[in-house]
Amino acid sequence: MLTSDCLGINEEGHLTIGGVDTLYLAEKYGTPLYVMSEDKIREIAKSYLGSIKKNYNGNGVPIYASKAFCCKEICRIIDSEGLDMDSVSAGEIYTAIKAGVDPKKLHFHGNNKTYGELEYAIENGVGDIIADNFEDIIRVNEIGEKLSKVVDITLRIKPGIDVHTHEFIRTGQIDSKFGFALENGEAEKAAQMASQLKNINLNGVHCHIGSQIFDAEPFVFASEVMLGFIKLIKDKFGIEIKNLNLGGGFGIKYLESDPFLKYEVYMESVSKAIHNKCAEYGLNIPKIFIEPGRSVIGEAGITLYTVGNVKEIENVRNYISVDGGMGDNPRYALYQAEYTCVIANRMNDKADYKATIAGKYCESGDLIQENVSIVKPEAGEILAVLSTGAYNYSMASNYNRNVRPACVMIKEGQDRLIIRRETFEDLIKNDI
Repeated sequence: MLTSDCLGINEEGHLTIGGVDTLYLAEKYGTPLYVMSEDKIREIAKSYLGSIKKNYNGNGVPIYASKAFCCKEICRIIDSEGLDMDSVSAGEIYTAIKAGVDPKKLHFHGNNKTYGELEYAIENGVGDIIADNFEDIIRVNEIGEKLSKVVDITLRIKPGIDVHTHEFIRTGQIDSKFGFALENGEAEKAAQMASQLKNINLNGVHCHIGSQIFDAEPFVFASEVMLGFIKLIKDKFGIEIKNLNLGGGFGIKYLESDPFLKYEVYMESVSKAIHNKCAEYGLNIPKIFIEPGRSVIGEAGITLYTVGNVKEIENVRNYISVDGGMGDNPRYALYQAEYTCVIANRMNDKADYKATIAGKYCESGDLIQENVSIVKPEAGEILAVLSTGAYNYSMASNYNRNVRPACVMIKEGQDRLIIRRETFEDLIKNDI
């Protein structure tokens, strides 16, 4: 039933996170409420760093994909653990810098970075610009020339790998808005262009094959494909690529039935392939980057709601309505993302009531889960959705002019507020 070892059940039969009773948190901070376990986040960050140290003698860095969850406090935590950060907007760069992160540790992604965003990143000393298209390369060179800087770039490559995830979260195949394709010679053309521009230093190559992957084999294959491309760049243009970024996509447990592969297993399998291929191709082993986001933060977070009512439509279905929904978790509405839902104050009761969890928003598609087995709740009880650390706060909105929830961090059994709940004043602060 529980999807993470940071969760538990106390003597009262209440759900806990980081040892703290979720009913206490709901009463203290109100609902909806995001709750994160800092201890779990740090544990996972350390496991990635340890794998880099073990498999590459420390010649590499995990990069936290901040799109999964970005605020000043998570930036501070990630930075203190020694990870770099991946940003996909000037806003994420700004947040990291304001949190005290060295811009050299930031990697700037995006399939349509504006000229202004690129200029902002380069002016502020962002260490790595991931070029996704030819316009990126041209603009970076222009900005570098204007600022008298030689800018390090990494080419985002589509390795042509279909990992059979949901079509909305597959990014490694040729039909994707991200990156340069290998099959049609586009990637080679990008490398040639970058090698000829004086204000660009082609420093690395990057790929990302998809999300929620539970098998090491696609990552192994991707690493071999990318090393083949690195060899081509060296042979054709005389450039030895220093950095190989293999992206993220490591799966997490949303349901008890989800498979799970330890992150160390991914790392060990890929490491063997990289060492073998580098020896075969006569390449120096590049600095290895990976981009875990969801797998760092996902299982470390939950969302707490208060049940408003239970509506039973005979011979149709039962609805449990909560005080949040698609405004704080749009992932089910977007691509039917699966979650584990529990009644936090009755964890030891039998979950034998079939129901759909509905939100409060004025949309018929505002659902969190459909036809789940759960303890039948009463109005006022607390419903928890597990493994919501990634993409929930990040994708939250003010739809229907609802305020976005607060976020609480738990460390060593102590709770603290890291994002305050919005107010009605926040909703109108930009109105004229």
